[in-house]
Parts: sequence; structure tokens; C-alpha cells
Amino acid sequence: MSDANYPIHGEITGPVVMIGFGSIGRGTLPLIQRHFKYDSSRMTVIDPRDDDGDLLQDNGISHVSEALTPDNYRAVLEPLLTNGPGQGFCVNLSVDTSSLELMKFCREIGVLYVDTVVEPWLGFYFDDSLDNAARTNYALRETVRREKAANPGGTTAVSCCGANPGMVSWFVKQALVNLANDLGMEFDEPDQNDRAGWAKLMQQAGVKGIHIAERDTQRAIKPKPLNVFWNTWSAEGFISEGLQPAELGWGTHEKWKPENAREQAEGCRAAIFLEQPGANTRVRTWCPTPGPQYGFLVTHNESVSIADFFTLHDAGGNPVYRPTCHYAYHPANDAVLSLHEMFGNGGTQQPVLHVLEEDELVDGIDELGVLLYGHDKNAYWFGSRLSVEETRDLAPYQNATGLQVTSAVVAGMAWALENPQAGIVESDEMDYRRCLEVQLPYLGPVEGHYTDWTPLTDRPGLFPEEIDETDPWQFKNVLVR
Repeated sequence: MSDANYPIHGEITGPVVMIGFGSIGRGTLPLIQRHFKYDSSRMTVIDPRDDDGDLLQDNGISHVSEALTPDNYRAVLEPLLTNGPGQGFCVNLSVDTSSLELMKFCREIGVLYVDTVVEPWLGFYFDDSLDNAARTNYALRETVRREKAANPGGTTAVSCCGANPGMVSWFVKQALVNLANDLGMEFDEPDQNDRAGWAKLMQQAGVKGIHIAERDTQRAIKPKPLNVFWNTWSAEGFISEGLQPAELGWGTHEKWKPENAREQAEGCRAAIFLEQPGANTRVRTWCPTPGPQYGFLVTHNESVSIADFFTLHDAGGNPVYRPTCHYAYHPANDAVLSLHEMFGNGGTQQPVLHVLEEDELVDGIDELGVLLYGHDKNAYWFGSRLSVEETRDLAPYQNATGLQVTSAVVAGMAWALENPQAGIVESDEMDYRRCLEVQLPYLGPVEGHYTDWTPLTDRPGLFPEEIDETDPWQFKNVLVR
């Protein structure tokens, strides 16, 4: 089913099972068709909804209309993933299914696996019997890291490989190499898994922290109606993560913590969380198109994994260098309105949740990159500036936000096929150059921009503020209080 005009990144010799067929699943399908050899008669989509039955039928793809649960996932998946010869591939793009349990099962039966998030079973995000430490992405990530430590090696399972988390980890390494070269540093680029080598390079470059700095300017043709949550990607996913505690990798340069900041008791301890929802927590950041902007400090796996990956420890295991790292997300204006409406109603989500499709958008870009700050050149943003107009020419069934995710999934799949015995890996542990090579044709302009802006730039000074003028890049100055 591959078009000769597109490069083939590998052959899937066994069955292909895609779990979830929402906006990301629909967008990933044509990219799989373009870039992999596989038998379409052995591909199955599992999704309880049947909104796109015609699309699947037209492509000769079977559909299982069922929700996976702790009670049925093995019974549903095993006959599909072990049907016939060859090594199968499980592409998990769902919500409310346990990523950990699915990847453990896939590795048990020798099936390759990729997902875009460490997703829990249904009910986790809104379980008021859990304390906030247990509801963090840190806690979810630790379950996967413990499994990796307990069962190293074996069949590859790629964890958290979308745009962010995922692509942005590859951007961080590319941005760091660019920065080090621009600073005139002499260095040998570390191997992909040389965590200490990468951390030393970041430390020597003087990087204090990293914002995953994003601005989505995609505009809908019609105005958002009342009591509807509009977003350019999964509304369910955004609401779920937005109501988790605000969370960030905590750098060794920080001198101040918010009063409601909490540390984690176990694990890598690379991150802290705040006793407030991420989608109602604002931070100051910078992107090339808008310049200075407010972003939401929404929890994401990469906030923890990047900070963890770039940590240097002393002989006693204590961190001596770690960058602060967090998401600073300005979603599409309709999503901002939707959040305002939801939080104004006590955090009760709207009765209708909707993802804006390509034909509902008039224009705009999703400007998603990494802002490395605190070094001698102040701050450096590196990332994708993909427009919805360009997306229309590149791939069907998705907007700009979706294509940044789906192309990263394809890169993760290609890497897994080339490294089938790598065990459980995060995007930080993969070959960033190879992954970007696969993904770049779908990212629009990928650029680096330096800026003199800091969180202390042009503050109006009309009201008293508790700021740290000795170091503009302290989190005290970044957090909007």
C-alpha cells in the first residue's frame, strides 16, 4: 500500500494493531501506508467508536468496536497480534488504556510497541481517592521506569513518542549541539545513551533550563459555541492532563519554590509538582511568532524525562547539575476559551468535546519548539513552525498539530523496526538524528532563533512584585503569580 514517491522505512512482517482511531489515529494511518511495507489484510483498528468505518473499510482494514479494559485486553489483543507469521506491531494511540500493561504484554509475546503517552486505565485522572503526588505524570512515568529496570532489554517498546513528549526530546539534543557550536565550544557529540556525556555538554554550554515553548495560532472558520470544548488535538486528553497537577523538572540553579510546591518521595526525584491544575497555571515564555507570551504549565512526560536525562550526579548520587524543564503551552485561542469556560464552571468539562479538523480551520500554525535559556547567548528557540496550509499539502486527515504528532509516531516505528531488541525506551534514549531524518519532511520550517527576551523584560512595574533581579531565569520570575 506504499506510494513509490515516499521512502520506505521498514517492513512489518506480522500483523499491525492500532488501538484508538481518533484524530491522531486517522492521521497516522496514511503515513503508515506510505512508509512501511505490511499486509493490510492483517491490520486491525480497535476503537469502541465507529465514526470512521467507511475509511477503514475502503482501506481493507478490520475494525474491532470494543474498549480495552483490565479484564479483556489480553483476550482481545493476543489473537490479533499473534495471527500468522512474522513480528507484529502494536500502535497505541488511545486514551483510558494502560500503556504499561499493554507494553508489558506486547513484550511478553514479542510484539513491537509504540505509544505517545504513559496512559492509565479509565478513571485514574479523576480519582479523588489518590493524592496529587500519585496523579502526576512523574508517578505514571516511574511505573514504566521500574518495569524497564526490572526487565531490561528484550523486544522494543517505545514510550511517549509523539510531538511532546517525543519529538521535542530530539529537538533538545539538536538545539544543544547547535548552541554549543555557536558558542565556539570544542566537543565530541555524545552517543545517544551517554546520559552523563549529554548532561556535561549541557552544563558546559551554560543552559539553566528548557521551556517546551508552543504557540498554536490555528483559527477556526466559525466561532466556538457555548458549552463545547474545542481543541486542535484530543479534547479528552487535554482536559485530563490539564486537570493533573502542574509539574516541572526542577533545576539545580533554582533558589526559590512556590509555597504549594511538593517533592516526590521516590524514584529519580527530578521533578516537583504544584498543588494546582496545570491548565490553570501560567508561565512566561517566548516563541518566534508572538514573541513574549503566557503559556500554561501543563504536565507532560518530557518535563520529567528531559530533566532526568540531563542530570549529573556526584559520587554519592546527589544531583550537581540539572536543567529546569517544563511545558509552556499557549493552545489555539478556541482551546483557551474552552479552558476558561471549564474552569469558570468549577472544572466541569463541557458536554460536547470536539477536535477541529483541517477543513474547519482557516489558517494558522503550530509553532512547537524548545527554548534553551540561561547561557551566554541568553535564549535559543529551536523547533517546527508548521502551518495548516502546508499540512494540507503534506498529508490527509489532520491539522498542523496532528501532523507533528503522527510523523513522530512514524519515526518511532521506524526506529523500533531498526532496533527491535532495545527494550523499553523513551525518546530521550533514541537516535535523535535518525528520528528527525524520518520526521523532518512533515514539520514545515524547522528553525533556530536567538532572543534577548527574559522573564524580566518589559514588566510594567505598576504593581509590587516579588522577583529575583539577580537571575532573570529563576522560576520565581517565570511563574505568573
